[in-house]
Amino acid sequence: MKKVYSLFALVVGIWLFSSCGSSASSPPSTPGATTPIEQPSNVPSGTTTAIASAEPIATAGPTPDTSSSIPTPSAESSNALKAAQALQIRGRAATTNYSRDAFGSAWKDVDRNGCDTRNDILKRDFTTAIFKSGTGDCKVVGGTWTDPYSNETYTFETAPSGAQIDHIVSLKNAWQMGADLWSDQMRVDYANDPLNLIATIASLNREKSDANAASWLPPYKPGRCKFIATQVAVKTKWSLYVTDSEKEVFVSILSKPECAKTELPN
Repeated sequence: MKKVYSLFALVVGIWLFSSCGSSASSPPSTPGATTPIEQPSNVPSGTTTAIASAEPIATAGPTPDTSSSIPTPSAESSNALKAAQALQIRGRAATTNYSRDAFGSAWKDVDRNGCDTRNDILKRDFTTAIFKSGTGDCKVVGGTWTDPYSNETYTFETAPSGAQIDHIVSLKNAWQMGADLWSDQMRVDYANDPLNLIATIASLNREKSDANAASWLPPYKPGRCKFIATQVAVKTKWSLYVTDSEKEVFVSILSKPECAKTELPN
């Protein structure tokens, strides 16, 4: 009887163990589990879609152009610097047909005051002037004068042949930068424009010759601000072009602290 009971208990135990294993094969559901997001049907396989953020993405503004070596003038810049920045650049015209005669003979009385342009400039630039008698204070034959290119002072007791009249923007430079297309009368007026004329010592006038600002500057450095401002004023007044290197010199010098208050002469 005990053997029958033991066998019956063994069968019941095997049945119970089998039932427990079957129910353990089904995983229980986890509370709070999320259902995977279904990819849109038009997205290629292997592509990950991003979920938009509530924060807007900042976009960069336009990148400023820093390629130019010529700085942009600020509101505090002098009018000379602003005018230099506005000058138009082009290459030099050929000098094949250039001659001094294209600008008329030197010197004329263009303002009809009875004195030629050379004597008008000597009177203007000399500190004191001595005139030839009988010329109505027109012909300068002596006086005291300070050369603007060297800042050296000279006294002439006879006709000041050592003082010459320089075209601050030379006639040849003007020809190359636009005057080749002018009328004859316009070139004569340019050659006698007091804005573009200054008395200087003969040696420095020869040294400067037809050079532009990229090739020659006055040896007296404190005078360079005014010298460059005058070149800019002449180029602006007569709508003359500049070369790249010429404009760079204009802007470089007029941007210096000592030239900050330099104004255009008139």
